[in-house]
Amino acid sequence: MNSPVNDIERREFLKRAAQTAAVGLIATNLAGSAVPEAKQIKLTDKIPSRVLGKTGVELPMLGYGGAALPKKWGNTLSTKDRVKLVRHAYDSGIRYFDTAISYTYEDSQAIIGEALKDVRDNVFVTTKVDFWDISKPDGRITKVNRGDVIRQVEKNLKELQSDYIDAIMIHGTPGVEQMTVGQCMEVHAELVKARDKGLVRFIGFSAHHYFDKALALISTNEFDLCMLAYGYLPRGNSRLFSPRTTELRNACLAKAHELQMGIVTMKVLGAGMLGGFGMKKYERLPGTAIRYVLQDDRIQILTIGMRYPNEIDHNVKILADDTTYTSEDRALLADAGVAVLNDENVKKMSVQ
Repeated sequence: MNSPVNDIERREFLKRAAQTAAVGLIATNLAGSAVPEAKQIKLTDKIPSRVLGKTGVELPMLGYGGAALPKKWGNTLSTKDRVKLVRHAYDSGIRYFDTAISYTYEDSQAIIGEALKDVRDNVFVTTKVDFWDISKPDGRITKVNRGDVIRQVEKNLKELQSDYIDAIMIHGTPGVEQMTVGQCMEVHAELVKARDKGLVRFIGFSAHHYFDKALALISTNEFDLCMLAYGYLPRGNSRLFSPRTTELRNACLAKAHELQMGIVTMKVLGAGMLGGFGMKKYERLPGTAIRYVLQDDRIQILTIGMRYPNEIDHNVKILADDTTYTSEDRALLADAGVAVLNDENVKKMSVQ
C-alpha cells in the first residue's frame, strides 16, 4: 500500500507531467500554425524555374532584390509607387523577394510587406539579421547578443506583416564579415530556435567576398541556402575580387552544390555597373550579364535589384527568351568589362 506522502508526490508528479504535456502540445500547435500546411507556390509560365536546393521549393529563377527600394540607394519613386513596383514584380511572375533588416531604415521590408500581404502564401520571402559594433571602425563583434537575434526576427515579421519568414539569413555585411565562424554559428543556433517556434522555415547566410568564412559555414552542412556574389564583374559589396577570392567563391559554389544547398546569386549586374550605361551600344549588356551567370546550372535564383517597372519587364523578358550565352555576349561583356574597370571610381576600389 502506498503511503499518503507517496500518493501526494505521485499526484503532483502526474499533475506536472500533464501540464508539461499540455505546454508541449500548445508549443507544437503554435510551431505549425504560422506556415500553411504543404505550402505550394503557384508559378506562371513567364520565367523558367528551378528547385531551391534542399528546401525543395520550386521558384522562378529571377528574384527581386529589396536593396533596390531605399531612396538613399537610388530609387526616386514615392512610397506608394514603390509598393506598386513590388506588386508589379509579383504580377510579372517573380516569387522570390529578398530584403534585410538594415534596409528598413528606408522602408524596404514595410514596402514588400504591404505589396504582398494578400498573396503572402504564394511568395518566398527572405530577410536577414545584422550584426556589427558601430563603436569600432571595422564593426567587429566582440560578443554575440543572443537575445538580439529573436528581437530582429520579430521586427522583421512585424514589418513584413507576416507570421513567418520563408528564409532568414545571417547578413553578409553587416554580419558574417564582422563575425567569426563561431559567432555565426551562435546566431545560427538562435535562428534554429526561431525555426522550431514556426517563425522561420529555412536558414541561410549571404557573403560578398569573405568566402573563407562562407566556405566554413557551408561545410557545417547546417544551412539550407546561401546567397553569394557572382557575376561577370569580380566584385562584392565594395571591393573587387583577387584571384584567390574568386577561387574561394568557386569552392563555396562547389561545396554548396555538393551538399544540395539552395544557391542564390547577387551582384549579377555588378551592383548596376553592367546596367547598360544608358548607351545604345550597351543596351544588350544586362542580358549578356544574366546569361553569363545562367551558364552555371548550379545557380537556382538570380537576385537582382530593380528600381523601376521597365527594369522588371526587361529582365523578365531576358529570362523568358533564349538564355544561351553566345560569342556576341562574350565580346560585349569583354568590351564593357574593360570600360568599367578603367573607370576612375572603380580604380579606387580595393582588391581583396
